[in-house]
Amino acid sequence: LLRYHQRVMYLDIDVHHGDGVEEAFYTTDRVMSVSFHKFGDFFPGTGHVDDVGVARGRGYAVNVPLRDGIDDASYAGIFEPVMRMVMERFRPGAVVMQCGTDSLSGDRIGCFNLSMQGHAACVAFMKSFNVPLFCLGGGGYTIRNVARTWAYETAVLLGHDLDPVLPYNDYYDFYGPEFRLDVPASNMENMNTREYLAQILERVGEQLRSVPHAPSAQMHEVPRDWPEDSDNEIDDAEMDAAGEAKMTRRQREARVVPHAEAYDTDTDEFTPIVNPYRHTGTSTRPAARR
Repeated sequence: LLRYHQRVMYLDIDVHHGDGVEEAFYTTDRVMSVSFHKFGDFFPGTGHVDDVGVARGRGYAVNVPLRDGIDDASYAGIFEPVMRMVMERFRPGAVVMQCGTDSLSGDRIGCFNLSMQGHAACVAFMKSFNVPLFCLGGGGYTIRNVARTWAYETAVLLGHDLDPVLPYNDYYDFYGPEFRLDVPASNMENMNTREYLAQILERVGEQLRSVPHAPSAQMHEVPRDWPEDSDNEIDDAEMDAAGEAKMTRRQREARVVPHAEAYDTDTDEFTPIVNPYRHTGTSTRPAARR
């Protein structure tokens, strides 16, 4: 994505902190990582609101630490203003959104209280910016709810309405007793007070106000596009074009050993070779030592 977009934003709504991606881009202003996660005595234990990046990346790591039991209304109340500020300030050319479902109510590991509708509302909100959006899966440990939610969010992305009554299928019994496309919230206590969320929102707002609008970032060398033709596919194409050729140039070059490698390195003596390169006879077997 960085080959084609000067700025990319990574958004993580998994219940765990998005520590890996944050660390990978912690020193650059070309990627802004944003994570909404449970913080405290919970894996991986990172993602404090004051973790904002370093060097050129200072301000480009955004962490929203949340407490147990957050519900749809509270989540939307902090998600939407934070993401609106991020999109206005950073103006990414593309968004990568990790839609982990362990933030749903009833997850075996997670401790949030989001319904399927509340989780999908985050996807719909990001879609509304009309910026290229790449949605990924993520965590989720109550499998029937993972399947429900990602099916529903795929429909949200495609703009389709789905029947809430599940059609009969080979796994129909797995979704009982409701047999519906829904993950409701529970009566779990919400430990995120209005005062706490307002405090987090203010601190994140201060951080984002320090970020320049649409930063001018120097282009860096980036890897080749993927997927790309493998060496074998290139060889096949070259041999097809060459007609009678039995070997391509790349294969011929792979069968020679540099002069420096053609003697026993355990001694200071070696027998000079007339040719600076010699054929090994195979592309996989090294030449015998002299």
